[in-house]
This record gives sequence, structure tokens and C-alpha cells, in this order.
Amino acid sequence: MKVSGFTIVRNAVKYNYPVVESIRSILPICDEFIVNVGESEDETLDLVQSIGSEKVRIIGNEWDMSQRSEVLSYQTNLALDACRGDWAFYLQSDEVVHEDDLGKLKETMLRYQDDPAVDALRFQWLHFYGSYYRYRIDHGWYQKQDRIIRNNGMIESFGDAYGFKRKDGQDLRRQNTGCFVYHYGWVQPREVMARRRANAAGIGFVSLAEHESDKEYSYGDLSRFPVYFGTHPKAMEERIAAHPLSREDKKSIDRKYWWFPAKWFGARYKTGRRVKEKIV
Repeated sequence: MKVSGFTIVRNAVKYNYPVVESIRSILPICDEFIVNVGESEDETLDLVQSIGSEKVRIIGNEWDMSQRSEVLSYQTNLALDACRGDWAFYLQSDEVVHEDDLGKLKETMLRYQDDPAVDALRFQWLHFYGSYYRYRIDHGWYQKQDRIIRNNGMIESFGDAYGFKRKDGQDLRRQNTGCFVYHYGWVQPREVMARRRANAAGIGFVSLAEHESDKEYSYGDLSRFPVYFGTHPKAMEERIAAHPLSREDKKSIDRKYWWFPAKWFGARYKTGRRVKEKIV
């Protein structure tokens, strides 16, 4: 069995994407890793090259931003086309996998390697927001998605590249991995988050309300979101330690939940409760 990792990235330094941590998080179980690096306004290419692994293969490309929200799926499919593995493991540049899940993921790929009835392997999502210790489960934040697909030419990325579909229009046949993807796109300094939102609006991914055009993004009262008591991927340790808002939030959580068993055991789980209304 051969496994290809793949991702796309552009302006990772400018917008503080943890792309190096993302790639390194699954590199141990990949035989190769394809990185589609778009023409950037910063040192993104140098950053990816700094990984220094022979497994990493870089595709330089100029992204056509006139494609607007479709540009991400188009570029993702270019990276997928370059994959040579039996399975293709996709991570966006702000998504990271926990090292404790790697063995289970490899076993799962081996189990279904010769099963043509399985197109994809599905993950649960932890969308961290504002703090590395808070996550979103309300409306608009998808809670599961496919990230490992069978590399048989029958599956493609679509839309803004959040998921995959079969080219023949049939439903994607999947199995659950029982593992998490740690999404860190919304854990940024306030000024960086504001720049990222403005960039997304300029491309056409989102529409911003007038108050969202401020120079600093407001996360609001973080206590309205569930607490994450588990461990994070080791690849993220330095970023977490250097994040002021998370340090403040952690102090508050430790005071309030000093008695909570999950806090002491570092259990990796999220609540099964689903909030149907979007929290603002």
C-alpha cells in the first residue's frame, strides 16, 4: 500500500497558516507528499522547502483568482492528479492530525485497501475558535468530512475544497475513522484574522458585515463555546504556547474546571451536543 499526502498553500506566512505543522503531522505515514504552492507575496515556498524531507514534492503554480471560490478545488485537484499512492490523504494548510491517530489511520487504510465499496475515509472535526481550548459545534461549522480518498481517478474536490465527490454523480461511499482533524484556521491573532477575513471576502469566499471590516477581528465572549480538555498534536506545541488569548483562556478554564476529570486525564473528545442555531 502506498499513501500520498497532498495539500495546497499560498501566502502562508502572511496569513499565519500552520502548513509546516500540517504536513509534518501525517508525513510519517505518507510515502510522498504533494504540495501545490501558489505564487505568493511572502516566503511560502521557502517555508515549505524548510521541511527538508525527500518525501515532499512541490508543484509551483500561479493561481487564477478570477475563479473566485472555485480556485481552491481546482488547485486541489491539480495536486491530487500528481499523487501516485493507492490512497490520497488531503489536509488543508490549517488542518493537523494528532500523532496518536497515525497508527489507527494506517490500519484503517490497510483494512479497506482492497475493498472497492469504500471510496473515502471520514474524520470528525474540531474547529478551534479564538482559543486553542474552545471549539465550535453550532450551525455552519461542519462536524465531519472526508480527508482520505481512494486514488482511482473517480473522485475530485469541489466547491471551496472542503470535501470530495464522485465524478459519476453517485454518492461517495465512506467509512468512519473515529479520528479527529484539528482545524486551527480560526485561532489567530485578532489583526491576522481580520486580514484573512478581508482576503476571503476579496476573493469571493465570504461576505462581510460592516462591523467585520475592523482592523482587529472580535471573537467575543469565548465562554459561550465548549471547552476542549484534551491534548493537541505535538506539532502545534510552540504555536499554542505563544498564543496570548489561549493562555488567558486556559487560566480561566483551570479555575472554573479544576475538579473536572477530563481536564486531569487530557481526554481527547468533543461533546455530542449539536447547536442548530449559529452563535454570534
